[in-house]
Amino acid sequence: MPEPKIAILLPCYNEEVTIAKVIAGFHLALPNATIYVYDNNSKDRTAEFAHEAGAVVRGESMQGKGHVVRRMFRDVDADFYIMADGDDTYETSLAPEMLQLAISGPFDLVNCVRLEVEDAAYRGGHRFGNRLLTGVVRRIFGDRVRDMLSGYKVFSRRYVKSFPALSQGFDIETELTVHALELAMPVAHVHGPYRGRPEGSESKLRTYRDGWRILMLILRLVRHERPMFFFGMMAFVLIAVALFLIAPVIEQYLQTGLVPRLPTAVLSTGIILLAFLSLTTGIVLDTVSRGRREVRMLAYLQYPVFSPRKQTKTE
Repeated sequence: MPEPKIAILLPCYNEEVTIAKVIAGFHLALPNATIYVYDNNSKDRTAEFAHEAGAVVRGESMQGKGHVVRRMFRDVDADFYIMADGDDTYETSLAPEMLQLAISGPFDLVNCVRLEVEDAAYRGGHRFGNRLLTGVVRRIFGDRVRDMLSGYKVFSRRYVKSFPALSQGFDIETELTVHALELAMPVAHVHGPYRGRPEGSESKLRTYRDGWRILMLILRLVRHERPMFFFGMMAFVLIAVALFLIAPVIEQYLQTGLVPRLPTAVLSTGIILLAFLSLTTGIVLDTVSRGRREVRMLAYLQYPVFSPRKQTKTE
């Protein structure tokens, strides 16, 4: 059976304290894999230490994890991709199990559901924010993915090469999840330990700033991927407001035959027109969204499922 080509992707920014240990761990877990470290304008010696540890070091000048992921997915060619953070918070020895699950499934996405092994693993607000945002995505796009913001994942080639990667920062994790759900990709989960950063290593995640950006991304994704739902809800709210305003006017008209509150009637009519305009927009954009989804699906289907047995026969 031929071995799949494995790429381990480590996006890094100022991780000189931990990067060598993470690389050594992946070398031990998957000795035949190629480890890529993409340095995102680090101000320390991350790139130097990564090179000394045996990784292929490349750079991305545009700041933000989303830009780094986009560059990695474009540049690296492999059968399976393992993406993790360079901060030594994930267990590298879990990689073979996740990879084997992706191959045997086959699964296009294998996500590591984090299990806290230290009190300092999550900072204040992160646990609640993760559950809230994951719950919102599960409610809107489907409940097949857990722990949406986990940074430890395995992807198939067809997933990576069909992924548009439009986000810029940590909101990329949300986009990765929605991409799998929108194309109905097979997804699996593995539970693994999640520990706090070692002393001297600082998290780049900002609870409120990045949480707000992720929430805004979810709203944008709903607008782009579920336009009928988004604009339909707007239409529903507008109609409810219009009915609330016009109810006394209609009641007075039925009693007296007069419309003394003409401005209210005109305002209600305008709001109803806006509601129908919103509904029409949703119908049109729903067709456009379906077309975009079909294009992504065609890109996804261009790449066959990795099959060791099939490759053996052709040999």
